[in-house]
Amino acid sequence: MIMVKIEINAVEYEAEAGKRLLLVLDELGIRVPHLCFHHALTPAAACKLCVVEVKEKNRPIRTRLSCALKVADGMEVITESAMVHQLRNTAMGNLMKLAPHSKAIHKIGREFGLTIGQVPDGCIRCRLCIRVCSEIIGAKALKMEKREGRNFVSPSEKGDCIGCLTCTNVCPTGAIRFEDDGNIRTVLVRDEIVGRHTLERCQICGKLYTTTSFLEHVKHMDGQHPEEKQDHRHCPTCSKLYYRKNLKMTAPKLAKMYANKPVD
Repeated sequence: MIMVKIEINAVEYEAEAGKRLLLVLDELGIRVPHLCFHHALTPAAACKLCVVEVKEKNRPIRTRLSCALKVADGMEVITESAMVHQLRNTAMGNLMKLAPHSKAIHKIGREFGLTIGQVPDGCIRCRLCIRVCSEIIGAKALKMEKREGRNFVSPSEKGDCIGCLTCTNVCPTGAIRFEDDGNIRTVLVRDEIVGRHTLERCQICGKLYTTTSFLEHVKHMDGQHPEEKQDHRHCPTCSKLYYRKNLKMTAPKLAKMYANKPVD
């Protein structure tokens, strides 16, 4: 192992000749941002975050990527400068275009003071979801909350979501969505969970059609609701068939009609 002398931020160090500069900096506890480097692989130099200024023998000072640069005797390295910061910001902008929601990129941006901009979340702050949940449904499961100077649609502290999906239906941009996994429905705004609910099966066709929370909510509302007539738990399709006045078909007959159909 051949050791050479290098200078980093005006301090002299000994380092192994031919070793990647990024590894040397890491061993010395001198932090530079990086994402795409792995010690077991040849450097890809893809993220461009690990840029530093370097002056080598008989060469003018220039910017280099520390992941790809090998240590040589007499090398002078500057890890923070106006040029370095500018190039890292450019790299950060390119990465944000590729992965605007990446937590790793945002963490590096905060740590090194790089510009990450405003994270797009698809929400235009129209408040339709909040209003329909409060004024029509009456659950009041959503609110507008200020975070770091910006407004965000957020779940209420009480967890009042009933999983009715009215908010997802009125959202003009798809910022609020739901995921059904088996008999569990999850409602989300961005990646933040608004509510998680058990789904109920229609007593006639057997399809999963609504949440238990929604049915319980309807029971406490004033007046009748088509989903809850006579306490039957029927999906909208079966409910219309079952309660249509001019249709002489009983629930058992409807059940038989669906018997050979696959159940979701």
